[in-house]
Amino acid sequence: MNAIDLLLANLLQPIVLAFLLGAIAGFVKSELELPEAVIKLLSIYLLFSLGLTGGRELAKADLQQVLPLLGITLFMTFAIPTLAYHVARRAGGFDISNAAAIAAHYGSVSTATFFASMSFATAMGTPAEGTMAAMVALMEFGVVYSLVLARLALGRQKSQHGKGGVPLTELVLSVVRGRGILLLLGGMTIGALATEPQWKQISPFYEGLFRGMLMLFLLEMGITAARQIGAFRQVGLFMAGFGMLMPLLHGVVGVTLAHAVGLGLGGCFVFGAICASASFIDAPAACRASLPEANPGIYLTASLGVTLPFNLVVGLPLYYGYARWLTGG
Repeated sequence: MNAIDLLLANLLQPIVLAFLLGAIAGFVKSELELPEAVIKLLSIYLLFSLGLTGGRELAKADLQQVLPLLGITLFMTFAIPTLAYHVARRAGGFDISNAAAIAAHYGSVSTATFFASMSFATAMGTPAEGTMAAMVALMEFGVVYSLVLARLALGRQKSQHGKGGVPLTELVLSVVRGRGILLLLGGMTIGALATEPQWKQISPFYEGLFRGMLMLFLLEMGITAARQIGAFRQVGLFMAGFGMLMPLLHGVVGVTLAHAVGLGLGGCFVFGAICASASFIDAPAACRASLPEANPGIYLTASLGVTLPFNLVVGLPLYYGYARWLTGG
């Protein structure tokens, strides 16, 4: 299967088509929209489902096989926001707050991209390891690291004002309190403890309905992304390029590292997609609380209006093609 075939296979997935339908609805200013309560419910369902199934896989996994994956995940948790911060500061000319907010978004994970990559890997007959849910939870701490970078830089720059900033414990708690971490880690714990008979009682709801719920979620994400693209002038050409080139770099590095620690084709691809994604749910909330002076028109438009559509339409087949070439699959 060549690159064009991979692109078409991705575009013709029902979940990607749902995203594109939502984008069309957003562009034509359709009355189609999902109530905020429904969007939150879908997000909770998807994260919890992923945590449950990931916990079951993690409980079965060999610890020696998981440790190398944890190692590269920790490395990327720090490497991605560090690189994003310095590129935004030096090449983009952004101030500390905006650069750190950008780093927080690209250092965190887009659950929509993660869901889509897991579905794409399964559709291609190369499902990823269920332990990927644990890696998503771990990489959420890239937000904390980015905010710590900002606090240290601002402290050096404004020490004469005598402002202590947000305590580190508060930064950590702001991420731990987020629904992403709680639902993924809590779901993984429940999934790991559930017996086979207990799992059979709930699996029709959490496994059987997952892709249908994901389509509704991505439908809404398409509508929201189309509205964010309308604010394209706020991010400028630099952030438009940043929103496409940085994910490509992170995705290639992620796939390469995953291959180096022995993951299969599906695992390499999904780990690369995780690294390439940019958060637009948990990271914005943390940045609004800790970096109120940062401009949401920059970081949110870049992550939701540029990176998410790029990854769903173009990025996923590229990362999969590279993972297939690298693994010889």
